[in-house]
Amino acid sequence: MKYYLLEILKRRDLIVTLVASGIKAQNRNTYLGYFWWLLDPLLMSLIFYFVVVVIFQRGGENYGIYLITGLVVFRWLSTVIISSAKSIVTKSQIIKQVSVPKAIFPLTSTLSQTVSFCFALIVVALFLFIFQLYPTLYAFWLPYVILIQLLFSYAIALVLAYVSSFVMDIDNLLSHVTMLLRFGSPVIWEEDLVPINYHWALEINPLTHFLRGFRDILMHGRIPDFSTLNIIGLISVIVIVYMLSFYNRNEHKIVKIL
Repeated sequence: MKYYLLEILKRRDLIVTLVASGIKAQNRNTYLGYFWWLLDPLLMSLIFYFVVVVIFQRGGENYGIYLITGLVVFRWLSTVIISSAKSIVTKSQIIKQVSVPKAIFPLTSTLSQTVSFCFALIVVALFLFIFQLYPTLYAFWLPYVILIQLLFSYAIALVLAYVSSFVMDIDNLLSHVTMLLRFGSPVIWEEDLVPINYHWALEINPLTHFLRGFRDILMHGRIPDFSTLNIIGLISVIVIVYMLSFYNRNEHKIVKIL
């Protein structure tokens, strides 16, 4: 395990290169290029805002901030899920030519999507300015919430990348999983719409707690629920450590299947 981690650290240059290529690939062959990182969440927010507020006459105070925060946070997690599932398979040529720790590939996929997410936060800042909600000192806790979601995302990425190497058609399932995640989480709808008897479904959903963390800091100017976030972070670290050990013992099987 220690040797495996050292091998990953030795491949720092490869990690940086793969992250950079992943960033470039996201908007390759588009006219607007990286501007889509800002335009995409903005357009999604405007569409959902029009449907919910204008057509259905729903949405409470500062719903625009509630909406953009939900969409940006969800988009980060969903893109990690989709991209990480293909992260090893799409790098089969590199894997066949060079011996590298395979856990690098879901890591670089996760980091590439994290860079995209950081740019999307510019749109969130724009909405905060429009709705005249200015950050408080509690905004210093935002990196902590981001770190917890990053750990959770990498844990998911490690699992999906390995499984997808053997079950190729899992991509078809993941598109439906992300759709369920979007509409089954308080991304565009508010939590008080859920009957109390079904609040347990929200509490077992990690995305719910990420959304609460971001909204507590950005919208309500208060400390997020560290107790739940810490538990998610701890479980994520345990899964990451276990999966790195699992990769160390079993990643030779990936080379054979590819």
